[in-house]
Amino acid sequence: MAETPALESERLILRMPTFEDVPRIQEFVSDRAIAATTLNIPHPYPEDGAVAWVQRRYKLAESGDDHCFAMILKAENRLIGAVMIRINHEHAHAEMGYWLGKPYWGQGYMTEAVRRVVQFGFDDLRLQRVYANHLGMNPASGRVMQKAGMRYEGTFPKHILKWGVFVDLVHYGITREDYESQ
Repeated sequence: MAETPALESERLILRMPTFEDVPRIQEFVSDRAIAATTLNIPHPYPEDGAVAWVQRRYKLAESGDDHCFAMILKAENRLIGAVMIRINHEHAHAEMGYWLGKPYWGQGYMTEAVRRVVQFGFDDLRLQRVYANHLGMNPASGRVMQKAGMRYEGTFPKHILKWGVFVDLVHYGITREDYESQ
């Protein structure tokens, strides 16, 4: 089992989510605005959804193929979001996903966290590539990816069915060479 380490950035501590985080997770991901911007968060969010989510994070971490980081704001010692990275060891790449509580949008926290997790992917996990996707109607997520050094790689038109509407899926990635040259 590969243990998920605690990481640190200027304003954040990134660590495995715990059951103590469940109330904040439940509060944030129950917000329709959060669900609307993500691929995998349903709305309405199930009442026990955050407990199940934390349990799943630990099961996935046991394989060494998945690292989930609760984003803890140092100034408040409070969870504000999460970043996940799922590794494909055979191909030395990983897919990243994330969400952020609405009160913390537009303050650079997600960019800070994504940059730190990308660094972890290349420096600690020795990945060749990290990639992420966002829904076409969420360009702010694409800006986070760009600020973290990822390049736009393409759009899959009408690729995802979100709440009865087909929407575009926008793809970004960064290779080890690009990361090392930044």
